[in-house]
Amino acid sequence: MTVPSSITDSEPGTRVSRRQREAAVWRMLLLRLASALFVLWGTVTVTFLVLAILPGDRATILLNITSGQAIERTLEELAPINERYGFDRPIVSQYVHYVSGLLHGDLGTSYELQRPVINVISEQIAPTFTLAFSALVLAWLFTVPWTLLTAGNGRRVGAFGAAAETIMAGLPQYWIGILLLIVFAIQLGWFPVIGGTGFADTVLPTVTLAIPLAGFIGQSIRSEFDRTMQEPFVLSARARGMSSGGVRARHVLRHALIPAITLSGWAIGHLLSGTVLVETVFARPGLGSVLVNAVSNKDFALVSGIVILNAFFYVVINLIVDLIYPIVDPRLRGTI
Repeated sequence: MTVPSSITDSEPGTRVSRRQREAAVWRMLLLRLASALFVLWGTVTVTFLVLAILPGDRATILLNITSGQAIERTLEELAPINERYGFDRPIVSQYVHYVSGLLHGDLGTSYELQRPVINVISEQIAPTFTLAFSALVLAWLFTVPWTLLTAGNGRRVGAFGAAAETIMAGLPQYWIGILLLIVFAIQLGWFPVIGGTGFADTVLPTVTLAIPLAGFIGQSIRSEFDRTMQEPFVLSARARGMSSGGVRARHVLRHALIPAITLSGWAIGHLLSGTVLVETVFARPGLGSVLVNAVSNKDFALVSGIVILNAFFYVVINLIVDLIYPIVDPRLRGTI
C-alpha cells in the first residue's frame, strides 16, 4: 500500500518548522538574557562611576564615619585606608576589582557598620520583599474583579471605573500611609502604630503600596479589555450561546492581562524603591530604612549594594514575566 505523497511531503516540512520554532525560541531567550546582562553591567558601571567621582575623599569619609568625628585627616591617617580599600589605585584597576568582587558575590564592606554589605542586606531583605509582593498580590486581587464589574458594561459604568482608577493611581503613597496610620492605627487602634514584621504590622503598609499600583494596573487592563471586546472571536463566542460574563471572564480578560503583566514586572522594581517612604512612615524594618540611613551617613558601599541588588531582581523578574506571557496567551507561544 502506497502512502500518499502529500503526507510524506508534509512530515519533513513539519519537522523543519518545529526545529525552526525551537531555534527561534532559544535565540529569543538568549537575546533577552544578553540584554538583561547588559542592563546589569550598565547599572554596575554607572553606580561605580557615580560613587568614584562624588566630591570628597572616600578615605576621609570612611575614617570620619568609623571614628564619629568629621575632621580633616592627614596623609599618614589616610594611607592605610587607601591601601586597604584600593582607593589609591587607578580608576580602571578599581573598576576591575569592583566587578570581580560582584561576580564572586562580594558587595563590599559597609563604611558605617564595618560589616559585609551582603550580610546587612540579607538581614533586612525579607520584610521589604514581603511588603512588595504582598502589595502586588493585593493590587491584582482588587483590579481583576473591579475590571470585570466595570469594563465593557456600559459607558457610565466604564467611566466610573476608569475615573476611580485614575484617582487611585494619582494618590501619593506617603499621603495614603499617613492617612491610614492616623485613622486605623491612632484613632481606631486596629493596627499598631510602630510597624514590625507580623501580619497586623504589614496590613497598612501593604494597602498603602497597593492602592496606587491597583490604579495603574487597572488602567492598563481596561484599555486592552475594551479593545479586545471588539475582536471577532468575542462575537463568535456570543453567537455560540456563551453568556456575556463567561465571554468576559474566560476569553476577553485573558487577552487583556498581557499589558498588566508587563506593568507588574516594572512594578516590582518600583515597589522595592517605594518601600523607602512606606517603611519610614510606618517605622518598619527593611531595606528602605537601611538605604535612608546609608545615604544620610554617606555609606556609599551599602548604597551601591542595595542599588545593584534592586537592579538584579528587576532584571530577573522581567525575565520571568517574559516566560509567563505564553502561559496566559497561547497565541504568543511561538513568539516568546
